[in-house]
Amino acid sequence: MAKKVFKNQRTSRGADTGVRQMARVIIAAKKDNGHFEFRSRMVEVSQVQDALKAAKSG
Repeated sequence: MAKKVFKNQRTSRGADTGVRQMARVIIAAKKDNGHFEFRSRMVEVSQVQDALKAAKSG
């Protein structure tokens, strides 16, 4: 008979894949009519500062 598989069982599924640390960057920009527009991007943690600099200059 097969073993019963539990939903919350801790297994090593995907242990051989590389794990990337991600961060969500949310940029607020004011429109001409006074309303705010929010844009969000997912970037790697090592590239957060670059994404913020690009958003401020653009």
